[in-house]
Amino acid sequence: MLMLQSAALERIPKRSLTDAVFDQLLARIVSGRLAAGQALPPERLLCVELGVSRTAVREAMSRLAQVGLVAVRHGGETRVLDFRATGGLDLLPHLLRQTDTSLAAEVLRAGVEMRAALAPELARAAAVRGGATTAAALEAVLEAMVDTDQLVALQACSLRFWQHVVDGTSNLAYQLAFNTLRDAFLGMREVVAAAQAAELRDRKGYRAIARAIAVGDGDGAARAARAHIALGVGNLDALARPAPRPSRRS
Repeated sequence: MLMLQSAALERIPKRSLTDAVFDQLLARIVSGRLAAGQALPPERLLCVELGVSRTAVREAMSRLAQVGLVAVRHGGETRVLDFRATGGLDLLPHLLRQTDTSLAAEVLRAGVEMRAALAPELARAAAVRGGATTAAALEAVLEAMVDTDQLVALQACSLRFWQHVVDGTSNLAYQLAFNTLRDAFLGMREVVAAAQAAELRDRKGYRAIARAIAVGDGDGAARAARAHIALGVGNLDALARPAPRPSRRS
């Protein structure tokens, strides 16, 4: 019997079988315990080793293929792919849930950098294309921000603010990227909110972005967005660094 000796799998409890198979294989692939190019055992052997039905294995394999982690080759052989070369943004939420803290920190740092890079261009595009509709939506969010100083509430307002900015770009790729980043970090929103405190309370910065968008000033909107986002980048970057390992005493 072909078994995964270098990355022994655990038998799956009788609950959420497809999700459990998917999560277990995904964790081994992104951690490198199942290396890129490695062939997975045939379906029937996976069923035996995991203690699940063929339906659960097939559905999990289909999901793994959809996110670019495995590929079915000629003859039905399934091989592990290099997720850094084949995966998409839809992998981010799964990567953040991994127990490998260095990988989770890498994903968070990447999200911070992507957000900082995108924000000025989002604001610029919204100023050029958003018009009065975007300006009115942003004004409504700014009014809601006046009524609270609680970080979680301000974070919710900030997400609405940037959602309107993204909608104003009329750019589908920007919209999908924003959705992925937003949803990936929702599970740790309170921690992120604390790290973003200076940015979330920067009402002057939000107002400057909105004002530039309202008058169609693309360069001004980009400058205002860059200055505003910079207030939260430092603390988020610190949050994204993995915690140092405790030293061992001899």
